[in-house]
Amino acid sequence: MKNRAHLTIFHYSCSLAVILLMVVMALLLGFLVKHGIANLNLALFFGNTNIVAAIFHGTPVWDGIWPAVVGTFSLVLLSLLLAVVPGIGCGIFLAEYASPKAKSLGGSIIDTLAGTPSIVMGLFGFSLILMLRHTIWPQANTGLLLAAICLAILVLPVLIINTREAFESIPKDIRITAATLGFTKAQCIRHLLLPSASKGIFGGVVLTIGRITEDTAVIMLTGVVANSGLPAGLGSKFEALPFKIYVTAAEYQSELELAQGFSTALILLCIAAVIMLSAKYIEKTYKQRWQRG
Repeated sequence: MKNRAHLTIFHYSCSLAVILLMVVMALLLGFLVKHGIANLNLALFFGNTNIVAAIFHGTPVWDGIWPAVVGTFSLVLLSLLLAVVPGIGCGIFLAEYASPKAKSLGGSIIDTLAGTPSIVMGLFGFSLILMLRHTIWPQANTGLLLAAICLAILVLPVLIINTREAFESIPKDIRITAATLGFTKAQCIRHLLLPSASKGIFGGVVLTIGRITEDTAVIMLTGVVANSGLPAGLGSKFEALPFKIYVTAAEYQSELELAQGFSTALILLCIAAVIMLSAKYIEKTYKQRWQRG
């Protein structure tokens, strides 16, 4: 009877936690929508610039958030390109190939990197540029590529840990079945383990996307500026939505500018949701392809 009462209390506690989380999320979304929906229009993106000219001809936009939107997408995609393959590969190595000693050492290094504050990673990137300037590359400067590299390093632990845990959670029966069928280690990973671990791996990718999209401390020291226009290349300065929100909140001169900051925050939230949903769709597509062989 006592155990049943404890289980009932536990059940209601979990239900209450879920309800509180949903209420907090609803309040957050409601707050952003209330303060940002009124200014959510094309003028917020392009200001007085012609839309077609801005999108297709690269006409500078100085009074809208279009350059920050492009910069955010560029930063997310470039960071993912730099982080996903090494992160997943390292996770597979630690789970399937590494010796116990290597697993312990690698786990300690990854845990240390996972606990590194964003601002420290930004200082690392800035210091790297200073070192290059005084040694082998006098023209080195902060920019989009440096910011993407620092963010990729920052999110590597998420990908590595999720991949490793996804592989280690796979039942041993699957590996035994693969050995019985005469699969090599690589064939076992490709045809059996990767499909089984895909949900955990893509979960790590989704978390990575969220971290890259919202991070401000790293990019503040590695190349983001308030008004630079569209990024001209990998080494150029760029704009990003998180920094745009920060600058607006710190320096707004009118209620209209503050409202535009809320609208920008709403746009950032929508972009993060779209990218994460796209990652989920890719996960589903690849899982179906793996299952077909």
